[in-house]
Amino acid sequence: MENYMLFVWVIFAVFMLICEALTTQLVSIWFVVGGAAAAVTCLFTDNILIQSVVFLVVSLLCLIATRPFVKKFNAKKKQPTNSDRLIGRVGIVTMDVVNIKGEGQVNVDGKIWSAKSADDREIKTGANVRVTSIEGVKLVVEVI
Repeated sequence: MENYMLFVWVIFAVFMLICEALTTQLVSIWFVVGGAAAAVTCLFTDNILIQSVVFLVVSLLCLIATRPFVKKFNAKKKQPTNSDRLIGRVGIVTMDVVNIKGEGQVNVDGKIWSAKSADDREIKTGANVRVTSIEGVKLVVEVI
């Protein structure tokens, strides 16, 4: 029985390693370590319950110990763009801003941008607006 379970734990650890290699985030590396620990446990006991407990405890400890690092590693960093400099700038509406129709344009710093209203109110052509944020390729504006 000992050799059989050793084989099962090694195959499980290799399977988890392959799963880890196929993903872009660390999701199963802890089970690789837990499976390896359970395989080593097979050398000392035939008790499947003890092997399973070792697997669970080692996997959980690895998860707890490395989770903060993994979260930091996988955190999406906001990539600033040149358009971020437009936030707070003043512009003029060149085409009525109507959120419900998905229409609207403003001229900010001599360039025409798609726009939407920050408060969902319609903004008429010629109104002065301030850029409050950017959503995708649209400037979010408010009347000043």
